[in-house]
Formats: sequence, structure tokens, C-alpha cells
Amino acid sequence: MRIQWETAVVTETVGEPLSSHSLQEVRVRLGNGETAAALHDLAVGTPLRPGDEVLLNTTAVRLGLGTGGVHFVHAKLGRLDESVDRPEVPVGINPQEPETQDRLRPTGPQEGHIMKLRYTSLQRAVLSVEEPSSPHHALFAESRTLSGMPVLIGELHSMLPAAVCWLRELVREAGASVPRIAYVMTDGGALPLAVSGHVRRLRELGWLAGAVTYGHAYGGDVEAVNKYTALLAARHVLEADLAVVCMGPGIVGTGTSYGFSGIEAGELVGAVHTLGGAPVAMARISFADPRPQHRGLSRHTAVALGQAALASACVPLPLLPAEAEAALLREQVRRSGLARRHRLRWETPPPLEHMAAALEAYGRPITTMGRAWQDDPAFFSAICTAAGTAYRLLRNGGPDKS
Repeated sequence: MRIQWETAVVTETVGEPLSSHSLQEVRVRLGNGETAAALHDLAVGTPLRPGDEVLLNTTAVRLGLGTGGVHFVHAKLGRLDESVDRPEVPVGINPQEPETQDRLRPTGPQEGHIMKLRYTSLQRAVLSVEEPSSPHHALFAESRTLSGMPVLIGELHSMLPAAVCWLRELVREAGASVPRIAYVMTDGGALPLAVSGHVRRLRELGWLAGAVTYGHAYGGDVEAVNKYTALLAARHVLEADLAVVCMGPGIVGTGTSYGFSGIEAGELVGAVHTLGGAPVAMARISFADPRPQHRGLSRHTAVALGQAALASACVPLPLLPAEAEAALLREQVRRSGLARRHRLRWETPPPLEHMAAALEAYGRPITTMGRAWQDDPAFFSAICTAAGTAYRLLRNGGPDKS
């Protein structure tokens, strides 16, 4: 294990941070003259300005990784024209005395006692929804269920905006009241919610009732310890009618059968089932991905649902128009054994022009592995097919029994 550290100087700031719990984007100049973008977590430091000297974690960029492939500011070292910024303790003050500790203790709202990123230099305390000091503690001291709430489960972060766009389109077509949709972010990808431009956009549009972050993911409207309480928080704290659960930006894969972070999708099926919800799995399907393991039905989906899932889910699958693609997908599904574990629903996906119009309402590009719907229609068709099934379950008021 190694970490690559490099020093740099901030040359400019990019945009304005949304809050004290978001990420600040800056441009930096490294020692070799290279300029690059870097992200600064405002939860652990004040906003940066041009001229600040910073210590960067450049590991992912130097390794050429897509996941986490950006520089992160670890600490502010000082300024080019000033001495190093360090908090000063007045002369004659003993920092160990209780009276002095009270004076030096940060003021502000109670942040809670549950640590995320535990036992690292960046561990931080959050107010977890379950803990005794939380106003919602009593909810979790009782036996609660999801009361049949549909839960869309996905492997990739790009599935979130596409699913929400299609849900909104179905609501518009039906002339129905807009359901409350919550996003539950796992810790399988990015840990800070603020990294997600999609969540930021969905919030701008008012399309999310809120976000829950669990495990070591942080920054949601609600923090939770694990997937079970996160799902319950979506239902009972955010009062969601429907939830979408998937990791933040980035996914880990190793080219091996079980060595990928998206295997959590199978575990999530079990959690939703245990809590009395209606799990609906979004299959990862592509005929544009050049990698053999992701052509047609992704091997990740086949393993997560075919082996890791210990409970049954509804798995909607699109009836693809291209005969060769449809035949391959059916054969892959047959070999995966999904039908033995889950309730498969082969359905006609929405017309591409209809799907495109729904995605266009988002006002920002939605891509998967850099591909838009025009480049990878099967991927988006599968998501919209699953979202349509979840919406019907919501309208019908209960879990799928077919």
C-alpha cells in the first residue's frame, strides 16, 4: 500500500461551494509546473484561495485510475507570502486545563458521535440517524419496515439520474402527484456525497426528497450506520415513496468473479427483502462496452443477482429490437440462473425518442462510461424498463407478486 504526496500552489478557485459540507474545486500548480484540478473537503478545512500552498494526495492520478482519479487536498501548508498558518495558543495558557479546553473547543451545532473514515487522519464525527442524540432515535428503537416501498437497486451511479428522469416522465404522463424519491448512497464508490454532480443537479431540480449516506459514505441529508437503517431512514425520516440505492461515482473492478464493489447490489436485495420492501434490480446491459465481461448482461449483474443475492427480487429486462442482441441477452440470462432466484419480467422498453426526451429534461449529459444514450441504448433501456416496473408497483400499492 502506498500514498503519493505532492505539494502545490492554488492558482484559482472554480465556482462557489454549495455549503460548508461540500467540496471546493481549485486549480493548482505542482512542483513540476503541471497544472491540474484538485478537490478540497470543506468539512476538514476552510476555503482555499489563490496563493495557498497545499499538500495533495495524487495517488489515483499518478496510477491513471478512473475511479477516484483526481487530486485531493489533504492539508493547507501555508501561503507563498505568509508564514505557515497554525492555530496559536496564547502565552501562559495550558491546553490541558479543563477551562482552557472549553475556550478552545469549537462552537456550533452538535455533530454527533458516530465516526466515519474511522481510525484515519480524516475521521469525522457525524450525527447518525440512529444514535441517542438524534431526534429520530426513537424511530429506530422500534420495529420498523419499509411497508412495501419499491426500491430500485443499481450498480453504477449513472443509473440514478436516468431512473429518476424516467420516473418523472411516467408521473407527467399519468398526470399523477409526484412521489417522494430518496437516494441512498452506499460506500462502494466515492465516499463524499458532494463528489456527485448528479445529486447536485437533482437537488437543483427539486427531484429528490433527500439523500442518505451510510457506512463510510458521508454528506447526505441523513447519515446512517448501515444499509438497513439507511433504507428505513429513507422511508421514515425522508418519508420517501420510492428509493434508489446505488454507490456514488466510481466502481472498483478487478476482472475476477467476486472482486468488484458492485456485488453489493445482491446484498441490497436481501436487505430490502428483510425489511419488507419491494426490491427491483436494474440490470447492467450494454452492447457498446468493448469489454467482454460487460457485453450483453454484465457479469457483475449475473454474479450479484445470481450468486450474492440471498432473496428474491423483481428483475425487469428489456425486449431488445435487434434480434442478435436479444438472442444473446436471453442466452446469458438463461446461463446465469437468474430465473431460479428472481422474478424476471421481459418488457418492451420505451421508444428511444421518448426516452431521449425524458433524459433531455435533466438539462445535463447523462453518460455511462463516457457513453450517452445514443451510444449505448440498451443500457438506458434497461434502466427505464426497471424504473417503469418500480413506478407500477408504487401505483399498485404493493410488492410485485408475479
